[in-house]
Amino acid sequence: MSELEFPTWPPAPLTTERLVLRGAEARDRAAFVELFASPEVGAHLGGPRPREALEHEMPEVPGRRPGLFVAEFAGTMTGVITLDRDRREGAKGPGAAELGFMLLPEAWGRGYAEEACAAVLGWFAGVRPGEPVALRTRTANGRAMRLAARLGFTEVERYEEYGAEQWLGVRLPSSGRSASAAER
Repeated sequence: MSELEFPTWPPAPLTTERLVLRGAEARDRAAFVELFASPEVGAHLGGPRPREALEHEMPEVPGRRPGLFVAEFAGTMTGVITLDRDRREGAKGPGAAELGFMLLPEAWGRGYAEEACAAVLGWFAGVRPGEPVALRTRTANGRAMRLAARLGFTEVERYEEYGAEQWLGVRLPSSGRSASAAER
């Protein structure tokens, strides 16, 4: 996916009750390798990547690009939250912002994804007011489906891709209002 444009990148770190959301740093490299090599994480993203290849290919500062936030808990990277340009046809057409998230398995089930995504969506609404945000996930990923609902995303379509049923939801700007059928 191509990058969205932001006034400045990285922004000042975003802080929540438990997390810091910031730009990537060299100290995050090992966690990036672990994230992309994880069979649990890869199960929802087409499979894990080989650790040896990641160790060889991963830049010194991985993920250093506009729209990628490192989610940090107690000084350690626990995952990433991304905002990218959606290049697929969808409810709002190509070019809409798309939210993505990946957390290390040991961070699952603690509410970090919701806390981090809500903070990033709030930040996005401030720097790109009036823009809807899309979210795609496999329908088999129950945790992601429940998170999308809690964040205010409304289903727009289901489709087959990567050998599995996929889900596309849209969240309209301001206060997490979801799209009604008339607005789509």
